[in-house]
Amino acid sequence: MKRNYITNIVCCVFVLIGLTSCFNLDEHVYSEVTQSTFKPNQEDIASLVASVYHPLTYIMDWQGLFDAQEESGDVIITPTRPNGWDDGGTYRRMHQHTWTSESWQPENCYDTPYSAINNANRILDQIDAGELPIGDDLKVSTIAELKAIRAVWYMMLLDTHGNVPIVTHFNDSIPKQAKRQEVFRFVVDELTNAIPHLTEIVDASTYGRLTKWGALTALARVYLNAEVYTGKAHWRECLECCNQVINSGKFSLSIDYKSNFTYDNGSGNPEIIFAVPYDSRYQGFQMQHKWFPPVAKTVFGNASDYFWGGSCANPQFINSYEEGDKRLEYTWLTGPQYNSGGKLAWTCVNYLPSLTCMRDGKNETSIDYGYRVWKYGTDPTTTNGTWSNDFPFFRYAEVLLDKAECLLRLGTDEIQAAKIVTQLRSRAFNDTTKAVVSVEKLKGDSRIKYGTLDWNNNIDVKGNQIPVVLGGLYDEWGWEFACEAQRRTQMIRFGTFSSKNWFNHTAVTDGHTAIFPIPLSAMETNPNLVQNKGYESNR
Repeated sequence: MKRNYITNIVCCVFVLIGLTSCFNLDEHVYSEVTQSTFKPNQEDIASLVASVYHPLTYIMDWQGLFDAQEESGDVIITPTRPNGWDDGGTYRRMHQHTWTSESWQPENCYDTPYSAINNANRILDQIDAGELPIGDDLKVSTIAELKAIRAVWYMMLLDTHGNVPIVTHFNDSIPKQAKRQEVFRFVVDELTNAIPHLTEIVDASTYGRLTKWGALTALARVYLNAEVYTGKAHWRECLECCNQVINSGKFSLSIDYKSNFTYDNGSGNPEIIFAVPYDSRYQGFQMQHKWFPPVAKTVFGNASDYFWGGSCANPQFINSYEEGDKRLEYTWLTGPQYNSGGKLAWTCVNYLPSLTCMRDGKNETSIDYGYRVWKYGTDPTTTNGTWSNDFPFFRYAEVLLDKAECLLRLGTDEIQAAKIVTQLRSRAFNDTTKAVVSVEKLKGDSRIKYGTLDWNNNIDVKGNQIPVVLGGLYDEWGWEFACEAQRRTQMIRFGTFSSKNWFNHTAVTDGHTAIFPIPLSAMETNPNLVQNKGYESNR
């Protein structure tokens, strides 16, 4: 059973009422919880910290982290379709890397973290001032948890926007902007200091909250991308974090890959290290609105009008899958789709004519064009406007791939790296011999055929064809974590984001799009902010 305390936020109100009585000045107050009588227990702590976790639900909401990470990469495409989806060109700008400081996705990826950071700072200041009288047995762990999840929010800002203010108190004056290297050091220090004080318990009581293992995985992710953030690699530090998680014995790969994403995933899953809980009654999973066309309601067996599907797969990515890799069918909805009466509703085909999809004044994008995201597909009888699929923010599979990448980049024990990747692949292939991967294959070029496509899905302009370093491992990251809000980060780390052409995207080779612009709204309210390089013209 899921634990959805995050979506059932309890408002803790501390009321100090000075009551005087002519007869008994020492009378106890039983009608209100006063500051002097409120002593938070473990369940109260969960409610207190919920406001710092809950904004994470924006990941799978409109114009959230999923859109920023996937629409800008080589996996997800949102073309104009007969029922709309141009939306002022927002998805085209994400695909072509022509976003501005007023674009929705980058702005939401800036504003949402700071909303959660402000919530964390408010609670931390209240604890520090004694306004939340938490006992010594819970105080240290509560502060550690708040600082750790705040660091995760800064981890996301470090990745998306780079040069951002570091705010640690609720009533701070107008904050100054920190350099990306400073933000990196802050995140590393905050996580490192918090980890010894975080719980090691992994069960329903800690599901959806950051444990020691979740914080270690966050630290590993930061170290894995450190060379991008600071210019200096931290492979050994990343490797040490991974080994701690692995050696804990708390996690393992799920036998069934699909079980990590289903409607009823939850605390019993051995692979999920940290999840963002969703609940259809309170804060539901929203992205299926973008993935499935209106006719999908007849296929899924309900009368929902919440399917408006525009997004689908880039055929170049789909064509990179190896024969027999079940992650293709687990991740993407393909082929004929029939309604309950056995009548063909639509057919998902691996084809898209272009992003704008207009020729001779006619919209050329059929409802059939493009494989749809099915990774989070659920029991058709339970589908409705919102889903309860939890988002696996950190999976054990990430820790394993982190370790394999570190070993390969360090050039130490490369055979073990290949064994780790083989272990991960083994659940994706019925033929176990096809799951075996060699060091040479991991070091080879990517299977993705890069270049812009013409109207017939043939390579038009090849662009940069230099082999991707560790291209085989790069592909494994793509296949394993497709549609998990990671692709942009992967591409930047492997050097493809600013160098390769794909679909209708021509590389922006000056590299400035590797971080997003500071939103215009933030620039207008904080005179201390300086726009990121390359975006000065749209301050």
